[in-house]
Amino acid sequence: MSQDAAHPTGDPRGEVGSAWSRPRNGPDPTRGQDSWVSGGIVFAGVLMLCSGVLSILQGISAIAKDDVYARVGSYVYKINLTGWGWIHLIIGVLVAVTGAGVLKGMAWARFAGLFFVALSLITQFMFLPYAFFWPITMIAIDLFVIWALVSRQEGAG
Repeated sequence: MSQDAAHPTGDPRGEVGSAWSRPRNGPDPTRGQDSWVSGGIVFAGVLMLCSGVLSILQGISAIAKDDVYARVGSYVYKINLTGWGWIHLIIGVLVAVTGAGVLKGMAWARFAGLFFVALSLITQFMFLPYAFFWPITMIAIDLFVIWALVSRQEGAG
């Protein structure tokens, strides 16, 4: 077999972007992971927008009517529902704005998002006595968003 038949371009080193620049064991194993993480970042940004808006609505409903939520027994963290409403409203606005920044690819938004989503997770935990299933769902979403924001490398995507 001649040199030209073994290497169609005649150059065994290959050019950047050619078939010869790929690893010999098949496709690049990190390429799928990069797209998975980049897709996770986009999904995290969308989830941040959605959870921010839902927290805003949760806050408005707690501010407008204190009888929307019922207390499930006594709890160590005693804040009235109007106070919880303002907390959820403010955190919801911050998470939604930061989610828009994450979707635009701004570096500050990733780090601010970690802080605000962690704060949202803590406040949802503290809100458990008023509504059980909704805060558990929001905690799960917040955990995914934190994972997606942390797992993206600086050079990825």
